[in-house]
Amino acid sequence: MAKPDRDAEFTEYLKARSAWLTRVGYLLCGDWHRADDLAQNAAVRLYRHWGRASRADSVDAYARRILVNVYLDERQSGWSRFTFLHRGPIEREAPTLDADASLDLRAALARLAPRQRAAVVLRYYCDLSVEEAAEILGCSTGTVKSQTARALARLRVLLAPAAAIELEGITR
Repeated sequence: MAKPDRDAEFTEYLKARSAWLTRVGYLLCGDWHRADDLAQNAAVRLYRHWGRASRADSVDAYARRILVNVYLDERQSGWSRFTFLHRGPIEREAPTLDADASLDLRAALARLAPRQRAAVVLRYYCDLSVEEAAEILGCSTGTVKSQTARALARLRVLLAPAAAIELEGITR
């Protein structure tokens, strides 16, 4: 049975950081419903390993690694293509930035391969170094660099104005 202090400490952490976990999950999968599921599954795993996680240098880094692993495990399993149907968007607070650009970026992110998407989210949203991203993804720094470079090249093509694409003869 878990100690009350352990449960209270975990609950306090999760109350403070669950919205952040869901946002990172959304950037990984592109769907708020699935992001909620990813965050919940990550929270369950985090609870199971709370003793180790609470002693880590950064609980956020530990939780983020679990979240990315949950996402990648889901994507590697064949089950994911059968369990997730497209659902309507969940109502969220209106962003203060350019909504059209944000939608374009989200659509472009959704077209990236899972590991490329994870590399971009870890590097640019979570602001991690190449080494930190490599540790979370369980790969070499060179792999993170190449996945990030390919993802950014793909995003440039996907986000380029249609007129520029026609001039350069690039296919989307």
